[in-house]
Amino acid sequence: MADGTKAVVDTSAADAAADEAALAAAIDGLGDGKTAPADAADASSADAPEADDEDDPGTDDEDGQDGPGREAAVGEETSEITAPLSVQEIAAELAAGTARKKPGPAPAPEAAAPKRLPTDPQPTVDPRDTATLPRTLPAPMRHSGDRIGHRYRLEECISQTETFSSWRAVDEKLRRAVGVHLMASGHQRARKVLAAAKSAALLGDPRFVQVLDAVQEGELVYVVREWLPHASDLAKLLADGPMEPHEAYQMVRQVADAVAAAHRRGQAHLRLTPRCVLRTDSGQYRINGIAVDAALRGLPDEDSTDDAQRADTRAIGALLFAALTHRWPYPEDRYDLKGLPKGLQNAAPDQVRAGVHKGLSELAARALFDHPPHHAEPITTPEELVRAIARMPKIRQPEPELPAFQAPPRHHTHALPTAPIPTRVADPEVAPLPASSRPTASRRTKRRLRRVIKATAWTVALGAIGVASWQFVDNLRNTGPAHAAPQTSGSGAAPSPQASTHSPVPIPIRDAFSYNPRGDSPESTYLLPKVFDGDPNTAWSTKQYLDPFGSKPPLKDGTGLLIDLGSAQAVSSVNVQFVGTTTAELRVPNAQAAVSPQGAQPEAYNVLDRQTGTTVDFTLSSPTNTRYLLIWLTSLPKDKDAEGRWRGQVAEVKVFG
Repeated sequence: MADGTKAVVDTSAADAAADEAALAAAIDGLGDGKTAPADAADASSADAPEADDEDDPGTDDEDGQDGPGREAAVGEETSEITAPLSVQEIAAELAAGTARKKPGPAPAPEAAAPKRLPTDPQPTVDPRDTATLPRTLPAPMRHSGDRIGHRYRLEECISQTETFSSWRAVDEKLRRAVGVHLMASGHQRARKVLAAAKSAALLGDPRFVQVLDAVQEGELVYVVREWLPHASDLAKLLADGPMEPHEAYQMVRQVADAVAAAHRRGQAHLRLTPRCVLRTDSGQYRINGIAVDAALRGLPDEDSTDDAQRADTRAIGALLFAALTHRWPYPEDRYDLKGLPKGLQNAAPDQVRAGVHKGLSELAARALFDHPPHHAEPITTPEELVRAIARMPKIRQPEPELPAFQAPPRHHTHALPTAPIPTRVADPEVAPLPASSRPTASRRTKRRLRRVIKATAWTVALGAIGVASWQFVDNLRNTGPAHAAPQTSGSGAAPSPQASTHSPVPIPIRDAFSYNPRGDSPESTYLLPKVFDGDPNTAWSTKQYLDPFGSKPPLKDGTGLLIDLGSAQAVSSVNVQFVGTTTAELRVPNAQAAVSPQGAQPEAYNVLDRQTGTTVDFTLSSPTNTRYLLIWLTSLPKDKDAEGRWRGQVAEVKVFG
């Protein structure tokens, strides 16, 4: 019918003439663009349920929760029932003469099934991957060696579903590895995927794997992302067992900081799994697939910001639970981890595995469960989770175990082959030396000591004679005319300040802060401890910029790193190691800026030195007494991981007094 419902046709012999007349009228109505009578529409609606949007959150899945399974089934079913019939289709049904059932009374609603235990809200295989997929629009078939967009050469298929495929590819223009998702452009999810990819590309946070391109080209939609060849996902890291408390603390802190920052900018992940959390060689955690993974798998958008924040917070709690216990906190086995048995549902990690860190166990339970054990208050947003982590005592990295002490091997000093051996039997024909004439170790030691004493006495005597001679000559010189300037010897004069040698003393750094008065927020706060951890392989980094601060007019004149020494110290030099050639200034706050150094403007800092390079030494002409040091970056190097971007990185800062 024209209203999108099928007409119910009764082909019994008694009503054949009436049916043919009604059908002919329907055909005429379709041809003229008129709507069907109201009673016909009402009759047809008894058999055809009303079509719902596939993302309607009101439907429940088979587990008694809101989920994708039930929604997908409804979406597929109604898409066939509500399809409008053409004139040819109505004529074909009339010719077929198939018997149709008249609409009967609506069946009584079934009793509500008992609610099951909670299931994983992030299924590995989403039922809607196949339920809503049009039969004529499967995942595009591609092969290794194919080129996408005349630029990306496909190398290896990483995953393949009926909806999309994921590939490792090569950007032939920039000669670097990238990841590519492929989907048919006619698929109903294609627009959501493009929108999600473009919004993720605008995030610009280095803690997330960057989306590089999102294009609809003909019958194909492809999303290109950054590829991290040397990173390992969390599922692979947990293959050998649970994490140590320090590593689990670092993981949840970095992931929570990144997700909270994304939510502040209106972004949500909605499918944060162990496959999405990657750890690089430097120990930094990066998050893959923000917004894009959920759109590819057709996961429904959350009804509100609160729902999205709760979903991501619960996902972070699940990651921490798995890292502490080596178990997946749901009944299902996922990501090569065993699920929890029924008796341990809603149990804290320290109740599942012995030896779990108490503070991290409570944190995971509060983030994961709506009703945590021991009546603890649940954590519902990533921002609350960040604050809860900040209130925890820092978990220090365990000291490396020293190898067991081994006594050095005894070295036996052997004389010539003819030398006597203590255990040798004495020759009876040779008379032994008397005991008084045998040299012993104590006698040899006394002889050496006497020689040392004699040599020392001679040295002191010669020195005294030399000093006396010099004083005698000096007295003779002073007896001359009064106007004659005394001649001073270089060896006898007091050393001048320039000639004095000063050995630098390291000054410990108490803390570091991101100083970004020209920007809208601090930069990479979670990486600040890296600048004084003693490891030059880790670094604090700025944001990625489209300008190195050197063009005219620049986007801004710089960004900085504020070093806190804890108290005023006499600073004589500062050594800074950068990643890439960087231009920076060493500044100290004036009296007014020292009251609030983070809130002061750069003009309130005095410039002491300016250097360019990868490893620079700011050497002061005289020690400066200060508590705060500002390393002000004025020119950034190119970011090797992003074309056309600049980013500053500070690997290590050392202060000397």
